[in-house]
Amino acid sequence: MHKPALPIEGTDTFEDQIRIVLVETSHSGNIGAVARAMKNMGLGNLWLVNPSSFPDETSYARSAGASDILDRAQVVSSLEQALGDCSLVMGTSARGRKVPWPVIAPPEAAVAAAENAVSGPVALVFGRENHGLSNDELQRCHYHIHIPSNPDYSSLNLAMAVQVMCYELRMHHLRGLEGGEGSPYLKPMTAPGDPGWDVPPAPVNDVEGFFGHLEQVLVDVEFHRRDNPRQLMTRLRRLFQRARMDQMEINILRGILTSVQKAVGAEDKRKSTEAEAKAAGQEDGHV
Repeated sequence: MHKPALPIEGTDTFEDQIRIVLVETSHSGNIGAVARAMKNMGLGNLWLVNPSSFPDETSYARSAGASDILDRAQVVSSLEQALGDCSLVMGTSARGRKVPWPVIAPPEAAVAAAENAVSGPVALVFGRENHGLSNDELQRCHYHIHIPSNPDYSSLNLAMAVQVMCYELRMHHLRGLEGGEGSPYLKPMTAPGDPGWDVPPAPVNDVEGFFGHLEQVLVDVEFHRRDNPRQLMTRLRRLFQRARMDQMEINILRGILTSVQKAVGAEDKRKSTEAEAKAAGQEDGHV
């Protein structure tokens, strides 16, 4: 059997006040998958209402390293026990109701959860795998959360639905971190010069040196004629400038070009031509 995990030391869980509540989960593997989804996004407060089977090895196997979430999970026999001390309750539902109920999307639900967590526990309630939450259970919720999935195939796996909500909670948390501490997680890194890129951008002079080298190689291999250039170099410039190369990439490309020149004998031919021209000039000087 599974051995309990050690207590968590230092977590970036931003709200232990936020509970993920699963109602009468029939497959214990789904409980493990939910624990994994929660830990991915920094949440750790899992409540289980009358699960068919828990704890067991299947749930721990599916948790894929999130066994600490399962070790600390609260198992209760009724939804009332899970919600009794909560300040806000939101339940997931994909179905329309005869009596309209306040409905919000996941991003707005994350904002509401974070705002209300300061005054007491907040519960996000997820229903059974086969038919979700009952009408009575949904009526215990202040809001219904609707995940706008494909209307032709709207049913989400339990862990997927939990992952969507945990992701939105995580994003809201990162945006709100004081002093911009969350910005490294949210800012894109797409080109040299962005925080986290390993090599500085290539200076303009180095890029121009590369273009000159490239044109010479294209002439050497008889792909390009300087007397009839058309738009070849213009389009190649546009291609490589769009790539925003870094210094290492420029060095690699220059090395490739040099190897091409050696392979076709262009370097030796050029040196020979230069030597012949120099010798001819010296002879002219003696006349």
